[in-house]
Amino acid sequence: MLSLAKWSRSNASTAPPPASATLSSPGRSGSLSEEDYDYIRTLVYRESRINLGANKRELVNARLGKRLRATGACSFADYCRLLKSEESGELIHLIDAISTNHTYFFREQAHFAFLSSHILPLYRTGHPLRLWSAACSTGEEPYSIAITLAGHYGLPAPNWSLECSDISNRVLAVAAEGIYDASKLQNVSTEWRQRYFLRNHDGTAFRIRPELRARLAFRRLNLFQSSYPFTGAFDIIFCRNVMIYFDRTTQEELVSRLTRCLRPGGFLLIGHAESLAGIRHGLTPLKPAVYRRPEH
Repeated sequence: MLSLAKWSRSNASTAPPPASATLSSPGRSGSLSEEDYDYIRTLVYRESRINLGANKRELVNARLGKRLRATGACSFADYCRLLKSEESGELIHLIDAISTNHTYFFREQAHFAFLSSHILPLYRTGHPLRLWSAACSTGEEPYSIAITLAGHYGLPAPNWSLECSDISNRVLAVAAEGIYDASKLQNVSTEWRQRYFLRNHDGTAFRIRPELRARLAFRRLNLFQSSYPFTGAFDIIFCRNVMIYFDRTTQEELVSRLTRCLRPGGFLLIGHAESLAGIRHGLTPLKPAVYRRPEH
């Protein structure tokens, strides 16, 4: 994450954390017991449907270390007691810590090429195109979509809107800020860097131009909450590299939910590591990881 401080003072140094801020500090236990892990994995599944296998205990142990320090919990047993307190509000931070958020601009480029060459030409200029990046993470995916739309329709263009959601408040804050290390832009052409980004003075960080950033709406959303806060259906939904964390039953439920959010003829794009094989659905496969809701 690049803060605004880095944007304005790219040479500023970051002080190392104090030596006391480690799990080896006196009075802190860095050992996650099997009982505590079972409670946490059950809680995470219930709230987010992320399926933590029995072999993820060390990963969870490492990821929750910061939460123990932040909450003052002296052990994972204390932390679990905190999670059981509804007043603590810690559940959101737990999901934030567990969620995996690795992405970059134009990840799985074939999707954006297909969007530009095959999907967008189906919608005439002036059609109120509605899109949803359903697990937007730190924003690279929806901004890649927005850049593709701007390249096709131009800016300003009033004919499209892009909803962006994630279960993690932490990554949504990064996405809304729209500042990225140069390493995240390796798949962005020089022309598009100049057209859609502002660069800091030494070229180490780039910020999405405000006129493009303003076209995106970011909100926290659990894909399995009782209802979605949207009015109307979508023409295109990106929900990529999410189902790999779910069991088959959960995958089928999610695809059913997303399909209901699509207009007839609308498109669903999932990750290339994902498949709807073996899942009941009413979508038509067009190419790997691209599906369409039938017109009728």
